[in-house]
Amino acid sequence: MLVSLLVVPLIGSLLLLLIPENNPKNEERMKVIALSTSLINLFISILLWIQFDSNIIDYQFILEFNQLSFCQFNIGIDGISLYYVLLTTFITPIALLSNYKNIYKNLKYFLISFLVLETLQIALFVVLDLFLFYIFFESVLPILFIIIIVYGSGVNRIRSALLFFLYTLAGSLFMLLAILQIYSFVGSTDFQLISLNEISLESQKILWLAFFLAFAVKTPLWPLTGWLYRAHADSPLAGSILLAGTILKFATYGYIRVLIHLLPDATHYFGPLVQTIAVVTLIYSSLATIIQQDTKSLIAYSSIAHMSVVILGLFSNTIQGIEGAILLSLAHGFVSPALFICVGGIIYERTGTRIIHYMRGLVTYMPVFTILFFVFTLANTGVPLSLNFLGEQLSLIGIWDKSPVISALGATGIVFSACYSIYLYNRLSYGLYSPHLKPVKDLTLLEFNLLIALLIPTFLLGIFPNVILDPLHLCVTTLLYF
Repeated sequence: MLVSLLVVPLIGSLLLLLIPENNPKNEERMKVIALSTSLINLFISILLWIQFDSNIIDYQFILEFNQLSFCQFNIGIDGISLYYVLLTTFITPIALLSNYKNIYKNLKYFLISFLVLETLQIALFVVLDLFLFYIFFESVLPILFIIIIVYGSGVNRIRSALLFFLYTLAGSLFMLLAILQIYSFVGSTDFQLISLNEISLESQKILWLAFFLAFAVKTPLWPLTGWLYRAHADSPLAGSILLAGTILKFATYGYIRVLIHLLPDATHYFGPLVQTIAVVTLIYSSLATIIQQDTKSLIAYSSIAHMSVVILGLFSNTIQGIEGAILLSLAHGFVSPALFICVGGIIYERTGTRIIHYMRGLVTYMPVFTILFFVFTLANTGVPLSLNFLGEQLSLIGIWDKSPVISALGATGIVFSACYSIYLYNRLSYGLYSPHLKPVKDLTLLEFNLLIALLIPTFLLGIFPNVILDPLHLCVTTLLYF
């Protein structure tokens, strides 16, 4: 079943290659094939979730292929990777639907790109080999680079794509060197074999710094944040949804699977440093968010602030903190794409601008949209009953046990998020209707369904979090440093 998740999007891509272009009927057929493929994968992942045994601490659904000498193509999932696989299969059809009616050029390759990206992302979360983890960590770069350049908007999209590509590639080169060094120590890059070998603290420190640099770029943490808001601003809407929903979770998963699990002594040693960088990133990005005038840039900077709280929870060395970080990263995967659909899709398509000062009074013509936008704005601030609330609270409670000062500074993010989120909502929605805008239409059925699809898990899982937490407990206990 796990292999099916990797193969189904590739089969859909091959079917798309066989369909001729430049025919309206064929274009509609291609959209149906791509969307159906992503929905089939979502259905398979739900079946996998149903069959997953939360009482087993080991990897499940394991498939081994050990014919290669330099790495082992072993795949499997545990309670942590399961939810990132589910998030990927859930976000992919939403990303495809977000640009369902406004991609006219090179449609075939646009759809193929997102199906291939789905396979690569799932592969990253299920491989059990460090070398393959690096390959799939980097494999999304060329595709996203092309998506931003070919399908993005804005005169600076080439620069944005280059920054995204070079930042991540440069940081990941250190990760590759660290993996080669681990291979020389252990003689294998298999996760489980590495975890059974003892690596000295001094060696762990060097390896830890190399991995941390790669993950810090992808999170991103200060001062490596310059690529993210540019990539979001100049990316097509589907690219922004995928980047916020799943690509930023690569680093979260890397912290858990590599730094905390494989290099625990160095993680414990560098914990205060990481917490300090996370607090600096949180305050810096929150202040930068408040002054943004581009709506997509504002949501992008707010993502950095939320991911900083995730880092605080991950490096708290407590069950509450780590589970809260995972919950918050999943919540961010629902709420941030929804906000990008609101400001970078619905509003931008109707007004032709993303500059905040040109827009106001949208409630006059868009009452239904305003209600849903308000609900997602509240979720972004972490109101009770939302999954964001639980994630933030557990993360901060977890770090409070280790450092009340860091926890208090991390809690300022709640205040900052209320400032910029309510400001954005109030500025766009209320007041006299902007004289710069023509009358606009409210939500279409497709847009309404997309937002509802993201709204339901945000609050349903916020009310019933044990659906996620029960399979996490056993896996998270193995990450604690005693």
